[in-house]
Amino acid sequence: MSGLMLLDTPSLYFRAFFGVPESVTAPDGTPVNAVRGLVDMIARLVQDRSPDRLVCCMDADWRPEFRVAALPSYKAHRVADDGGDQTPDALEAQLPVIDAVLAAFGLASAGVAGYEADDVIGTLAVRGAAEGPVDIVTGDRDLFQLVDDAGPVAVLYTARGIRNLQIMGEKEVAEKYRIPGRAYGDYATLRGDPSDGLPGVPGVGDKTAAALVTRFGSVAGILAALDAGTDEGFPAGARRRMEAARGYLASAETVVRVVTDIDAPELTGLDDRLPTEPRDPEALVELADRWNLSGPVNRLLNALAR
Repeated sequence: MSGLMLLDTPSLYFRAFFGVPESVTAPDGTPVNAVRGLVDMIARLVQDRSPDRLVCCMDADWRPEFRVAALPSYKAHRVADDGGDQTPDALEAQLPVIDAVLAAFGLASAGVAGYEADDVIGTLAVRGAAEGPVDIVTGDRDLFQLVDDAGPVAVLYTARGIRNLQIMGEKEVAEKYRIPGRAYGDYATLRGDPSDGLPGVPGVGDKTAAALVTRFGSVAGILAALDAGTDEGFPAGARRRMEAARGYLASAETVVRVVTDIDAPELTGLDDRLPTEPRDPEALVELADRWNLSGPVNRLLNALAR
């Protein structure tokens, strides 16, 4: 692949944290499993996929106010006692190290206040597709809504690991969920997603959600059919359930839909060219020595040099 690669960085470093033992530490005993795992993931992606451009997309706000205002249950189960998220302390301590390592390499990193990494990805994917292919690397199915064979925009889904990426385009989404290839957001709205505190429409499971989205194309199409007063195309009992869930459907649309038009200086003029050598070699050496990162740092250096 030559083109743009967008990393759902929080998805990747959480995967690294839980996939690499916490016994992997710096000389002072501080866990560095997430840092090492993330750098190795990036090295593997660069080696295997050969992107020209790459952006590490970040959560500047993991639970944006505009989504909470629309649906208070959004990620409410993840809120810690102090009002923040429930990121494990051992991972939280590694986030500044991750930022420093990415900066020393010269890898582009972007987050925008009030938005999640998903929204940064959505905005950059739409922009990037005008210039060439875009690959989104994530373990979050919500981003399936961005696939676009015409773009082309594909999701490299990490559920089976970085070495066994599932390439998800419109065809693959359609085959897996029996829905139009770009309708995953509408499908998720109907069936719900407990991991995000998204309740879904009561009584509507995967099959009914797929049937409704296939018939009406989107949540907006379903609402239009309700307004028209027709029963045609609704599975048994589904029309009544949709009527009862009108308020939820309007709110959930705001929550589920990835923002694709952020207008922010952080994303304007972003230099996303993949470096062939580190921006700050001295800082990178110091970080590698201090945090026991020589192996993954060298692997990423070799991948970039190719």
